[in-house]
Amino acid sequence: MSNEKLILVVNDDGVSAPGIRALVEAMLPLGRVVVVAPDKPQSGMGHAITIGSPLRLEKSDLFSNAEAYQCSGTPVDCVKLAVDKVLHRKPDLCVSGINHGSNSSINVIYSGTMSAAMEAAIEGIPAIGFSLLDYAFEADFSAAKHFAAEIAGTVLAKGLPEKTLLNVNFPKLDFETIKGVRVCRQAQAKWVEEFNERIDPRGKKYYWLTGKFENQDAGIDTDEWALANGYISVVPVQFDLTAHHAMTHVVNMFE
Repeated sequence: MSNEKLILVVNDDGVSAPGIRALVEAMLPLGRVVVVAPDKPQSGMGHAITIGSPLRLEKSDLFSNAEAYQCSGTPVDCVKLAVDKVLHRKPDLCVSGINHGSNSSINVIYSGTMSAAMEAAIEGIPAIGFSLLDYAFEADFSAAKHFAAEIAGTVLAKGLPEKTLLNVNFPKLDFETIKGVRVCRQAQAKWVEEFNERIDPRGKKYYWLTGKFENQDAGIDTDEWALANGYISVVPVQFDLTAHHAMTHVVNMFE
């Protein structure tokens, strides 16, 4: 029986995005790579799943060096279908990305990239979400590829704690400028949002979501600090949303 590791690669930017091609190339030396990704961009989908319409899954020839499929659904749908209909077993590792743009701090909540990785973790699969702080289609993924391979190799060799996945963000820097890897906590930050109101040709109102990102956390142990100071941020993430620190207080409220 082969000891070759099976690695599932997913994303939210779509199967044709340069970021997923970079991630596939980074994973190839580590094992057998299978891609299942959305057939179109699905950024900001969070942990959405498709329940009101059928899903389509088609073979893709976009990758000459890896088996690949494109799915009509969300990033989470891709993981579910991959395990049940493509791989027919749980892979040894699921990697998601490399996302075009940041998924640090509060962005982890909205991210399709991280939700795909989280779905894998829910299934008991070691999982990592990778993101590069560059939204450009022509972003340079060379440094991210190198470090993604190192981080994924470490997880394959050493595993992750139960019910835990990793949120990895790369600064927009070249290989020589990146200072290293820092394990961090998620910064306390949020989006201050506004809706730009406009009028369509029929006189009806419509809205575009706009806003700005505000980091309200001065800590030097956060992902935002690490990225601003030239480090790769690695945040251990859990899908148990219980506020354990508040349990005693809430129990006392109802006594």
